[in-house]
Amino acid sequence: MQDTQTTQRTQAVPKRPPLHKVILLNDDYTPRDFVVRVLKGEFRLSEEQARRVMMTAHRRGACVVGVFTREIAETKATNATEAGRKAGYPLTFTTEPEE
Repeated sequence: MQDTQTTQRTQAVPKRPPLHKVILLNDDYTPRDFVVRVLKGEFRLSEEQARRVMMTAHRRGACVVGVFTREIAETKATNATEAGRKAGYPLTFTTEPEE
């Protein structure tokens, strides 16, 4: 009689990094066309998508632009906000963890 031994292998499943939302905050001073230009440039949205996001933020006060890893979300939000500041507008993007 042969003694066989079975071994179980546990394979580590890589954990998905936590995601963060980039949120466009509405203001009454930044021109709509400028907001669309920033959304297209920084977030690679189409003209239609950018206009839809801009109008949603305008109507509701804020709109999620996209969901990314924390580092990418923070970089995109910072770059987009700085583009507004350089042009003299109070355009603001923030980030928050996705729930």
